[in-house]
This record gives sequence, structure tokens and C-alpha cells, in this order.
Amino acid sequence: MFRTFSMELAGRTLTVETGKLAQLANGAALVKYGDTVVLCTATASQAPREGIDFFPLSVDYEERLYSVGKIPGGFTKREGKPTDKAILTSRVIDRQIRPLFPKDLRNDVTVISTVMSVEQDNSPEVASMIGASIALCISDIPFNGPTAGIVLGLIDGEVIINPNEEQREKSKMYVTLAASKEKIVMIEAGAEMVPDDVMLDACKKGHEVIKEICEFIDNIVKEVGKPKFQYESAAVPEDLFAVVMELGYEKMRTAVLAVDKQERDLKVTALTEEIQAALAEQYPDMQAKINECMYKLQKKVVREYILKEGRRVDGRRLDEIRPLSAEVGILPRTHGSGLFQRGQTQVLTTCTLGAMGDVQKMDGIDTEETKRYMHHYNFPGYSVGEAKTSRGPGRREIGHGALAERSLVPVLPSEKEFPYAFRLVSEVLMSNGSTSQGSVCGSTLALMDAGVPIKAPVAGISAGLVTDEDNPDNFVTFMDIQGIEDFFGDMDFKVAGTTEGITSIQMDIKVDGLSYEIIRQAFELTRKGRLQIINDVILKAIPAPKKELSQYAPKIITTYINPEKIRDVIGPSGKMINKIIAETGVKIDIEDDGRVYILTSDADAAQKALRIIQGIAKDIEPGEIYMGKVVRITTFGAFVEILPGKDGLVHISKLDSKRVDKVEDVVNIGDELLVKVMEIDKQGRINLSHKDALSENN
Repeated sequence: MFRTFSMELAGRTLTVETGKLAQLANGAALVKYGDTVVLCTATASQAPREGIDFFPLSVDYEERLYSVGKIPGGFTKREGKPTDKAILTSRVIDRQIRPLFPKDLRNDVTVISTVMSVEQDNSPEVASMIGASIALCISDIPFNGPTAGIVLGLIDGEVIINPNEEQREKSKMYVTLAASKEKIVMIEAGAEMVPDDVMLDACKKGHEVIKEICEFIDNIVKEVGKPKFQYESAAVPEDLFAVVMELGYEKMRTAVLAVDKQERDLKVTALTEEIQAALAEQYPDMQAKINECMYKLQKKVVREYILKEGRRVDGRRLDEIRPLSAEVGILPRTHGSGLFQRGQTQVLTTCTLGAMGDVQKMDGIDTEETKRYMHHYNFPGYSVGEAKTSRGPGRREIGHGALAERSLVPVLPSEKEFPYAFRLVSEVLMSNGSTSQGSVCGSTLALMDAGVPIKAPVAGISAGLVTDEDNPDNFVTFMDIQGIEDFFGDMDFKVAGTTEGITSIQMDIKVDGLSYEIIRQAFELTRKGRLQIINDVILKAIPAPKKELSQYAPKIITTYINPEKIRDVIGPSGKMINKIIAETGVKIDIEDDGRVYILTSDADAAQKALRIIQGIAKDIEPGEIYMGKVVRITTFGAFVEILPGKDGLVHISKLDSKRVDKVEDVVNIGDELLVKVMEIDKQGRINLSHKDALSENN
């Protein structure tokens, strides 16, 4: 049955329609926020997927270019693979809803948000986060919602809920926040060095708004919600786990204690094989379940060490970071490079500088057309000791690259100060937890090594969490999680920033949400950690950005010309600019506002190109004297090029002080000739005189 529901959200109407579209999905909602329209659907398989030990959730955020009145580029003229922005939004929605599904559910669940219309003032990401929750809540799919999401801005110290396009341009932060009525479940943030306490207060204010949205969703569920279906639990049999516990608990407590990841993995693998062999006769067809029991046992032991004994498996204190090191200038031919290591996490980041013409052109549904700073993250199999081939970046790689990118953008110099495009590439060489934050630190090193005058060094660190399942108020937070603590803990709270404040946040959790106190402690720990990394490691490796660029980096000269002269510099079909490039070997980028960037490693060539461009853009005035070149001869005079692309006529009567019978008696093509500008007529023709130039110089 078709139903419509509405509420006011940040001064604008949010409308939800159900029962009309996509009726064969388990749940569907059409969300309208102003003129932004998103169709959100949730679908589940009828039976669980066999042979898996995880919940198979798939979340897709699908951008349709018709939503903003665009026809896709390319030969096929249809949307291709998802944009990075679409992938990042899919990950945000996933992190918002995944913790609220039953842990023992193995039915495939697919959540799709299709963006059908976009009004830039009303975020389709917000509509999708709310719509995904509604589609799940009203469906028969087991889901412990509702959750909802909003965006937070900060202008003149005031928190703005769901800022419009104009407000986003002025805002000091862009925070995507998701929560249930009780707890915060997801934070994704980019900020211009916002203090930790300001960020926490903003999250609290945003949560109050989300509570209202959750009440709104609850009312929709009361009207149109379906009963949740029963499913086959994939939980480990309790009797089998009790047997494994009895055989392996004490041995597992010893096996997990190791500083070295490989040593620990070998001991746990050996113990698993021992338990499997011991139970092979009693449980002949339960090898997979025994493996799951061993995983559960390892998780139990690691969590008990942290929660009950305040002890970590590698012997560190809860607020202690693994051994740190940093180097710069690792690669001789790159423009900048930095190697950062934290324990057994090792990341090598390179910085490449390019002309502004190298910026990335965007083709999405928002208003961002270009991207000056690009960060790419690679995670090869050898980084975790696995023999697997590289198959290009997946969602995780794109997400980690974007997080590092978001962390560094606030400290970059302006285009006016430093007119370069940047490409940073982080190669993960070893991975044992929080490689994304290692990439942030490596990027700071690489930028400083490249001579980029960043405003301040940025470092990233993560905080972890273990909660008591029987008493949620009993919890432990700790700093710098390693891989095993990420797998078995409840939170990976990544925060990057400078000594002054936060530049990015990404929060992954496995519990149903975080209290304000947990978030406060996470901020406190990560602030302590990033200050330690910046002061004790980064600044000791490189105290300040290098004063000179690498000899292999391109040098850029900037000049400004009258925008009306741009067409003269480019010339018909690019003839003039191509001629300048061919003569000098430089690269030239011209912006619509008249900014001209000349890029080359040859200073003399750059100056030559600069003189030519300035000459073309210069307005010629009567009375000026030039040394020109004869480019054409006629019976009535000689045409002399006084500036590139600009020539004038020296009438035969103006070639000399005495009478000239034949032009060739005085000049030939290719001769240099001193001339004076006598007149520029109404048609723009330039009349020159050699005779007057001579008399003026004598």
C-alpha cells in the first residue's frame, strides 16, 4: 500500500514514499530531500550461503548522471564503473548499518541506493543513509535499527546540520555522522585542524538531530513494517566450543603472546592443527567448525587479556605506540619520498609534482570538477606474507587512499602560493594494523621531502576498544591497534591531524554503537599519539620542508595576462601556443582567469616562453619601438613581426630617410629591423616606420 511520510530536517522537508516502487524487494523507500531523490532497496536471499564464516552484506551507491542532467562521456555513453565518490559513499552506508545485523546471519543481503535526482543543496548521501536504514527497517530482514545519518559543518564556530552548497564552501569541516537512538555508529570526517573538543561537541549536537530521524523511522515501521523472518543461525555449536576451550584455552593464552606477527601466527596455526587432530575422530565432519571455534577462542583470549588484565599480546601498555621510525629521500629520482614504520606496519610514500594541467578531472553528480591533490594507496599480497597477484585497487584501497588524501588537503599551500598538482602514492610494504594512518605519516614525510611548504605536519594513529559483552559499561580503550587487535577488537577509530587539531576521522566498529565517553577517550588517545609521532619522529626525520625542489621536479613560472588575450596566446586551433611549446620545450597551462603556468626544468627556456607570452598579451601602443623580423615583402612595403603573432606594415616610404625604389634594396625576409609604431587603425592594423625609429634613436 502506497504511503507517504514527512518530517522537517535542517529546515527542509524530508519525504519518504513506500509501497509504490520496487515492490519485489524485501524493503524499498523513495527518499526525497528537496529536489534530491534516491531510491533505496534492501533484498535478502531466501537461504544462507554455504561454506562462509562471515555475514555477506553488499552495499552499492549508484550515481546516475541523468540526476544532474548530464550525458556520460566515453564511447558507450552510459555509466561505467563507480566513481571513487560513489565507492566512498557505499563504504559510509556499509559502516552505518553493518554492526546492527545479527552476527550469526549468513543470508546474502544487498542494499542499493540509486541516485535519481540531485539538488546540490540537499546531499544525496544523507538521503541514502536515511533511506537505506528505512528500507531495512520496514523489510523482513533481521536488522537492529533504525540508524540515520547527517552531515555536519562548522562556520564561525557554529555547527551546521546538513549545510547547503554555499555553506559547504565556507565550512571548516565536513563530518558524516551516523547513529542509532542510543549510540553513535559511524563518523567520517574531513576538517581544517578542528580541535578535538569542538569535534566531540559537534557530534553530540548532530546525535540529537539523528534521534529525531530515528523516531521518524520508528513511526514508519509501525505503519508499514514487516515481521522479521527466521533464519538459520551460523553460530558455533556451544558444546563443540566447550570441548575446544577445555583442550586449548591455556595453550592459546601462551600462543598469542608475541611481538612478531609471523611468530604468533605460526604458534596459533600449530595449535589449531593440534586441536583438529585431537578431535578428528570424535568430530570427523566438523573441521570447518573447529576452525571457527579456534578463531573464537583466540578472540576470547586476546579480549580477556586487554579487558581483564590490561595486557596486550605484544607486551605494550594500553597507551603505548609500537616502535616508530621515519626516513626521507629514499628514492633518488622521485620528487619526494618518505618511509614510515610503526612496529611491523611499513609504508613508503612518494610525491610527484605536476603542472596544474595534470589535475584530475571529475565526472560525477556533484559540483567538484577537478582535484589538485590525488592520493593512491596500494596493498600488495606480500605486505601480509600472501602469495597473490595484484588485480588493481578494490574498495578498501580506494577508501584508504581517500582517507589519507582528506587528511593532508587542509595543510596544503594554496594554488597561488605553490601552483602545482600533487600525486601521492603509498606502497604498503608490511601490514600489521592501521596502514591507512601509516600512509598519512608517510605522505607528510614525502611532501616535506619534495619541498612542498605545507602549513603543518600531519600524523595519524588509531584507537581500539574492547567491551564486556555482559556489561557494556565496562570497556577498555587503547592506542595503536595492531592487526590481531583490529580483528578481535570492537573498534578501529582512526584520527589524523596536526598539533593544532583534527584533519580527518574514520570510525569502524563491530558493536552496536559508541557512547560519548568512548569517543572522548579515543580523541584523547589519538591526540596524544599524533603529537608523539609528529614531535618525536616526523620532525626529527625532517624538521621543515626542503627549501629547494628536487632537480628532477618541474619548475613552474606563473604570470597573469588579460583574459581577453588568452585567445591570442592560444591562436587559431592552438597554432600559437603549440609554436611556443615547440620553440622552447616547455609545458604551458592557461586558466580562464588569465593565470599562465610555464612548467619546465630549463630556466632559460621558461624565461624565453615567458617573454613570448607576455609579448603576445601586451597591448601595442603608438610610439613604442621594437626590434622586429621581416616576415613578408610586397611591392609597397615590408611586413615586420614585432611580437609573436603580431606584425605591422612598414610602407616603402618609411623604410629609409631617402627615397626607396624597391623594398628588396633595403630589407629581405628574415632581416631584423628596428621599427616604431606610428598608428593602429580602426581595423587593428599596425603601421610601422623604420625611418622614424632611426631618427628617434639618433
